[in-house]
Amino acid sequence: MPPSLPFPLPRRALLATPLAAPAFAQADYPSRPVRFIVPGPAGGAGDVLGRLVMERLSARFGQPFTVENRPGAGTNIGMTVVARAAPDGYMLGLASIAANAVNRWLYRSLPFNPETDFAPIGMIALVPNLMVIPPSVSARNVQEFIAWGRANRVAFGSVGAGSSQHLAGAQFVLATGLDMTHVAYTANGPMTTDLIENRVQALFQSISAVAELARAGRVRPIAVTGETRAPAFTDVPTMREQGVDIVSTGWFGVCAPAGTPEPILERLNGALNAILAEPEIEARIIQGGAVPRRATRAEMAAFMGAESARWRPVIQATGATAD
Repeated sequence: MPPSLPFPLPRRALLATPLAAPAFAQADYPSRPVRFIVPGPAGGAGDVLGRLVMERLSARFGQPFTVENRPGAGTNIGMTVVARAAPDGYMLGLASIAANAVNRWLYRSLPFNPETDFAPIGMIALVPNLMVIPPSVSARNVQEFIAWGRANRVAFGSVGAGSSQHLAGAQFVLATGLDMTHVAYTANGPMTTDLIENRVQALFQSISAVAELARAGRVRPIAVTGETRAPAFTDVPTMREQGVDIVSTGWFGVCAPAGTPEPILERLNGALNAILAEPEIEARIIQGGAVPRRATRAEMAAFMGAESARWRPVIQATGATAD
């Protein structure tokens, strides 16, 4: 039994004493390894960006930020792990257009609420898509592809309903009126092979996934779906430059379970933004075909809300569902 105190503590001190340990724990954060869930396969655009950032966070804080890939169900499997984790800062997740904006419109039921089950930490990057077609298709630009597509059967591939590839393709169909069949794949490799061999006629793929193939002439890039031309492909015009008024970008950020203490979230946000400001990190992100994006926690929350609202009518117009 602990020794009695030589004098009674004031009521305010008694109430405050139990809170001291968590406060000290937050000030010392992180004091042990942190897990970071990537809800997609190794080697994808989000995985590459997430690992780059986690490597720098590990160096900055002196604790491992360990990446775990938990792919499946359009990011829902991995993000469920994050949503149900203890909100202590030792479990983080890769926020994305799928999990944090569009899955709520694709799935009749989700195992988490994207608005209330996650605490935003910060953005990493925007990832515009590159529209690529097989070299065997005669088109050299978007308008020629539309004309070619009106005389031929056309299909486009993606890694699943709600992926940035699918959304970019759906936007393109709605904007042009072109009859294009959506073909869902489970991985990038078979999808890219089918494009090269003209079994599908278009992909709206992340730049990092097709950059080398495009430079080697195995696929033909005809448009960028972002606001501006991609630094890695300055000779490829945007959709808007070619008369198709759409902008479609994937994006990635970092989040934590809702209820994670504010001091921890703010500390992570400051570290993340400092990392993204490093010239070497910025150059590596741009080289991979993405656009670095720094944001406050409030800015990230507003961005995700706007993305959810923006994509809802697109998904409803296509009638796409994922379950």
